[in-house]
Formats: sequence, structure tokens, C-alpha cells
Amino acid sequence: MTTARTATPSTARAINDRLALNLLLEQGPLTATELRGLTGLSRPTVADLLERLQRTGLVAVVGERGEQRRGPNARLYALVSSRAHIGAIDVRAGGVSLVVADFAGQTLAAAELAVEGRGESGTAARIVQALLDTTRRAGVEQLHTVAVGAPGLVDPATGRLHSTGALPPWHAELLTALREVPGTDVILENEVNLAGRAEYRIGAARGQDTFVLVWLGHSVGAAVIIDGRLRRGASGGTGEICFLPVPGTVALPSATDCEGGFHGLVGSAAVCDLARAHGLPADPADDASAAEAAVRAALDALGDGGPGGPFLDELAGRIAVGTAAVCVVLDPGCVVLGGEIGRAGGAELARRVEHRLAALSPLRTEVRAGTAGGGAVLGGAVLTAGDAVRRDLFGEP
Repeated sequence: MTTARTATPSTARAINDRLALNLLLEQGPLTATELRGLTGLSRPTVADLLERLQRTGLVAVVGERGEQRRGPNARLYALVSSRAHIGAIDVRAGGVSLVVADFAGQTLAAAELAVEGRGESGTAARIVQALLDTTRRAGVEQLHTVAVGAPGLVDPATGRLHSTGALPPWHAELLTALREVPGTDVILENEVNLAGRAEYRIGAARGQDTFVLVWLGHSVGAAVIIDGRLRRGASGGTGEICFLPVPGTVALPSATDCEGGFHGLVGSAAVCDLARAHGLPADPADDASAAEAAVRAALDALGDGGPGGPFLDELAGRIAVGTAAVCVVLDPGCVVLGGEIGRAGGAELARRVEHRLAALSPLRTEVRAGTAGGGAVLGGAVLTAGDAVRRDLFGEP
């Protein structure tokens, strides 16, 4: 026999408080009447929770609204998002981009710092100082949480970063230095996973609980979200599709080299080579920005028998080969193309990939262009850090 349980008064209050706080976070200032309508709670319950949340400093009266009612104006209640502040860092081989924001995600200050070559002694300390300087410039004394997106495997058990390539040593040194900042929690996540969170929450996959983000940039990777949950795997390696063996490469990948894998077909160097083979301009640098420019040049050259169409068709075919392998295993139903190359190709490239994918896989899969933009990794880091603050301040499980 199962004994029915009811929530204790304190548990019920905590649940109601979280419900109201999340509504204020998502929808902005609300009146008590609007909160009653959205929550279904009674007038006394809403009045009680608003008084309680004002005492804790999480909610404040920010104005009045009276244009749709008779009598006195209704007070507007808003989340005090300055109660805690967060940092977000996008770590790349050539430097970092960072932002300081309130925990609602409003950017207060931003900075970029370039790193030459493989960095030098003191690079990590210089980046941490840049974060602290940016924090002070935003008028903030303390960061509650900093979320860091970096290439490589993040071990779910230890939180340590493991490189699948020749990452510069300052990447690991930066994490150590950040964790020494007093009073600040540090969250480390693979950068493509953060971009996947951004697409899920604010981008092309919003409302799509199961999908795969295929990241097309200097290299290639994936973020896998199933039933609303980011999947990392036993060692944090879910989505390392740069190592995926595919036809069309000159060799097989190895445990230390993804050149013979999917990376060898659609990484930035391969895309630049393909563009030049079709007579399109491609900077010899063969980096992500050069590949992005080549794809944009192809879009400009569409029609009139130009090289743009054949190039995009061949690129779409290459992307579809690796994507099909992911889809027949995971059946995500939706694939989002992100990264510099996916962003540059937009809806046109996504349409061609979907067409080629339909011929390779029996599973219906919609292909969408990412919409979280060039700052998808930073956007995902802001969301991740904000979630951590909310769990702390709102008492969320």
C-alpha cells in the first residue's frame, strides 16, 4: 500500500517562491494580479510570497501599472537581478572572449584578449586579471559564478579538461587560476555543448527537446540534447564527431589525430580546399573565418551557372555523410548547423543538407540553420552560469 504524501508548508512556500521568481525572470515585471493569473495561486498566497521575497532582497517594487484598471495603480514587482553577477568565457586557441552579466543574463561589460602562438608564461594570470578588470568596469565587486567554454573533453566525474588535440597549455592553467579566485564558483563545459544549450534555450532548437547541434568551424563537433538533457557520455566525449570515420578521407582517424575522420571532410581547411577547387576565393590561412568567407562567397555566386551552387551541393553532401551516421544512431529528428561555416551557410546550406540526408537515412530529420549567432558559446556560458545562481538563490533542486 502506498501512503499519500502532501507537501509541508515550508516546501509549498519554496515551490511557490521558485515559480514566481522564474516567471519574473522570464517575463519581466509583473503585478500581483498577473502573478495570480499565471500561477493559479490565491490572493493571500501571492501577497505572502511577494512580501517574503522582498525581505530576502530578490524582488523589489519597480513602478506601477494602472492603465487597465480602476482605482489605485497596481504595483509592479521585478526580480533584483543585481543580487548576483556572473562571468562567461569563450576559450579559443588564439585568445578569449568574456562577458560580465547580472544573473538574469543582461550583459554589463565585455572584453576580448588575444593570445599569440601557444601563449607564454603568465597568459592565464593575464586573462584572469582581464576578467577582474572587466568586472570592476561593470561596477561589480564579486562574481558568483564563472562558466567557461573550452575545446576538449570535460570529464563529468572530475570536471577536468582533457585535450583531444594539441591545445596550448594555458587552457588548463587558466582553469586552475580561475578556481583560485576567492568566492567565485567555476563551471567548465565543452564549448560546443554550451553552443547547444544556447540553440536549445534561445536559438533554432527552442521548443525542440531532442536535437543534435553539428558545429562546423575550425574543426567539427556536436552537442547532443535528448529529452531536454545534455548528454556527455562516460568520459565527456559525446559529440566528438571529428573522429568519426567516414568515406571520402585519405585515411582513418587515430586516437590522437582526427584528420582522417569527419574533420578531414568539413573542417575549415577542407572547406577552403573545396572552395578553391570550385574556383571560389579562399584565404590560404585555412582557418574558420576563411572558410566562413568562402561559404558566403558561394552564396553570392549562386545562379547563372556560377560555382556557388556546385560548391554548396558538394559541401552539403560531405556534411550529410557525417550527420547521417549520427542520425541513424540517435534519431534526433532535428539537426542544427552551427559554427562559423553553418552560420555562414544559413538556410540555403541547411536545405541542401536536409535533401542529401534524406537520401542517406530512413529516419526523417529536419535540418535547421543555427540562430544563436557568433556568440553562441558565450550565450550558453551565460545561461549556464545564470542557472547555477538561480539554483543557489532560488533554492532550486
